[in-house]
Amino acid sequence: MAQAKLTKRMLDALTAPETGQTFVWDTEIKGFGVRIGAAGTKTFVIQYMNAEGRIRRVKLGRFGVLTVDQARDLAKIKLGAVASGEDPAEEARRARNEMNVSELCEWYLTEARAGRILGRRNRPIKESSLAMDESRIRTHINPLIGKRIARHLTIADVEAMQDDVAKGKTGKPRSGGRGGKATGGRGVAARCLTTIQAILGHAKHKGLLAEHPTKGAKKLAGNKRTRRLSVAEIETLGKAMVYAEQQGVSPTGIAVIRLLLLTGYRREEGQAMQREWVNPMGGFVAFPDTKTGEQVRAIGPEAIKVIVAQPQIAGNPYVFAATTGDGPFTAVSACLQRVCGFAGITGVTPHVLRHTFASIAAELGFSELTIRAMLGHASQNVTQDYIHVDEALKLAVRRTSDEIAKLLAQGAAKLDRLRLVA
Repeated sequence: MAQAKLTKRMLDALTAPETGQTFVWDTEIKGFGVRIGAAGTKTFVIQYMNAEGRIRRVKLGRFGVLTVDQARDLAKIKLGAVASGEDPAEEARRARNEMNVSELCEWYLTEARAGRILGRRNRPIKESSLAMDESRIRTHINPLIGKRIARHLTIADVEAMQDDVAKGKTGKPRSGGRGGKATGGRGVAARCLTTIQAILGHAKHKGLLAEHPTKGAKKLAGNKRTRRLSVAEIETLGKAMVYAEQQGVSPTGIAVIRLLLLTGYRREEGQAMQREWVNPMGGFVAFPDTKTGEQVRAIGPEAIKVIVAQPQIAGNPYVFAATTGDGPFTAVSACLQRVCGFAGITGVTPHVLRHTFASIAAELGFSELTIRAMLGHASQNVTQDYIHVDEALKLAVRRTSDEIAKLLAQGAAKLDRLRLVA
């Protein structure tokens, strides 16, 4: 524990520790010091023992925002209050308890992005998930209940918020170049409730709230997505993909569509797949990260053919490379809509392709447990020890993929016959 008289010159010369944090305590005012973090941030603090005999530490402000003299004067005031029996740390805690919902949400986003709030399996929350949380906060939660004091929220408050989102009261054009319009609806409303409930739960866990004020609020039942492509629709899609490519639709986008249907992979798993993850001989793809963490997933020969057929672009690691830059192809959803337009099929999203793969697997007689493993689902009933690429799982994936490839080929053949007849 270093001690020295704190001066601007001395603080400017301090270097950051490789890990953790270090403190330098002022030799003139006992309990006044500066904390240096691994990122180089220097923060003035005071440390003292309260009336209960507990060591407390309170931040005064960052060096640069506060001068050394300003921080020293503030330390004298705070430590003088301690001598009078006050507890600045407890006052700060009470002030946090008066945070409104908007401030609490901002705290959550900051702490989660710093890795100090953990999500599923006690892992840091993914940036993609935080981006969705932030969108719900900015678009729906803050406009409706952002000014309410967090600890005074009631179940009725958050359920009313959910009802307002479901009715579209927060609908508005999106900002930030995303296009479209945020319209709300039951699904979005339910996810907004889940988000605010989780934030309040994290705040209680971290000591910002004594109790979870809205525990027990009921989430709207969503409309479960059961859409899948019928056998006839798969054949029609096969015909439409051939026709779409003839009409100048992106062959890369069409290839991603084919891969998603042949594997049941999630949209991002397919279109952002990197070549180094794919093991054609082993019949698997080693994803370093998915919605449910790192996974090794089986892949059938028909899908591997799609991957191998993609042109390699120097400096671009992705299987499905963007036409410009070094990123992945990202327009599969728009491409799917064009292809389905040619086919006269409606209501199809990348998730429908995933559900179709699962449905075909079920029709072939594979169990729910096996299908969940094929899709990479996390489940309390399917342990990580079970979800590995064994020969039985490879066989299930291959049979399902082959069946779908056969249906697509049958549809494409019908287009060929029509063209020959013409």
